[in-house]
Amino acid sequence: MPNLTVSSHTTNYNFPALIFGILLIIIIICGNVLVCLSVYTEKALKTTTNYFIVSLAVADLLLAVLVLPLFVYAEFQDGVWSLNMTVCDGLMTMDVMLCTASIFNLCAISIDRFIAVSIPLNYNRKHVDQRQIVLLSATWILALAVASPVMFGINNIPNRDHSECKLEDNNYVVYSSVCSFFVPCPIMLLLYCGMFRGLRNWEEARKAKLRSSMQACRKLQEAAASLQPLSGLPPPLPPVIEKDLTDMTLEELEHDHYPDPDSPVPVSMLAYPGGSYKKDQNQNRQRKRAKINGRERKAMRVLPVVVGAFLFCWTPFFVVHTMRALCEDCYIPSSVTSIVTWLGYVNSALNPVIYTVFNTEFRKFFRKFLPTLPNCC
Repeated sequence: MPNLTVSSHTTNYNFPALIFGILLIIIIICGNVLVCLSVYTEKALKTTTNYFIVSLAVADLLLAVLVLPLFVYAEFQDGVWSLNMTVCDGLMTMDVMLCTASIFNLCAISIDRFIAVSIPLNYNRKHVDQRQIVLLSATWILALAVASPVMFGINNIPNRDHSECKLEDNNYVVYSSVCSFFVPCPIMLLLYCGMFRGLRNWEEARKAKLRSSMQACRKLQEAAASLQPLSGLPPPLPPVIEKDLTDMTLEELEHDHYPDPDSPVPVSMLAYPGGSYKKDQNQNRQRKRAKINGRERKAMRVLPVVVGAFLFCWTPFFVVHTMRALCEDCYIPSSVTSIVTWLGYVNSALNPVIYTVFNTEFRKFFRKFLPTLPNCC
């Protein structure tokens, strides 16, 4: 949502902005096209979470194609708008809508992750269900609703300066900032805090349960040792119990000796008596939840990066533009406005990196197209 201003009508060409803008457009397009292509072609990546990431990639991709070229063109001319006002209003509409859609998609991903952590056994990971369709649709409908006042002519004010392209109504600037950032941002933070707390509670319960199992096994070990006085060597603990829980990694949890919870029930289980079968079902359900929570905890490693990049890129932009709208007499240099606007756009280049570099399947796909990708990725 650029706010392009100029102190005089003398055009000074800004070549650094042009070069940086072209590079940024290329990076955003390449990164987000690879994300979309990877989910489209790789079966392992066709999960509900990745569909949300594709929606985010589409928003960032459209931003790079429809908004950034005109913004870079205006920045190259040192903020002077040389095109007609219809094009400017179209730019403002698409800019507000796509920036808002990008932020709303980040918020939708946090909601989706929260649901996956809160009710993992009822969360559909392979197919998009009605709840997720509603969430995806709401992301774009609400983004369009935030941008709709510009489409309906809120920028058409008397004595409008045709040498600059900006949002003319300060009340609308505050309204769009609240809807696009100051409401979604706390929601994201609260959901991520809830996820961290839920997974921490699960981790503590898992540790307590394993410690209890260790104590029980040690008592059995001592009892067995008392029955074998001649050998003097107590039988060893089972491999999983032998380890202290603090030394167990997520990979060991995910590749333990439990049956795959997503596989069909083994035939031998059908021969159990009623009570034992029910008990085995409950145990299998607990193991499935443990594996799911382990996978979610592994995925949570990326969240501090996601939240940090989001706040770093968007907070300065919305703070500066809201201040300009609320305090018309306050002096904010045009260079500051330009920098925070660029910073917001940089988030669209970071999103595909953040949401894919921590995913093994995405990295495998990227290596097919980018053989020189560092091994550390």
